[in-house]
Amino acid sequence: MAQEGNIDSATETYEGFVAVMKWGTIASLIAGAIVVLLISS
Repeated sequence: MAQEGNIDSATETYEGFVAVMKWGTIASLIAGAIVVLLISS
């Protein structure tokens, strides 16, 4: 378990990770849609 002093640091790291995953998912979906459009045309 994280000690009391490390909770803020762990929370900040986790929030950053979630933000990167969110934007990465959006970027991957956009890139995938572009590839599908290029292949279908």
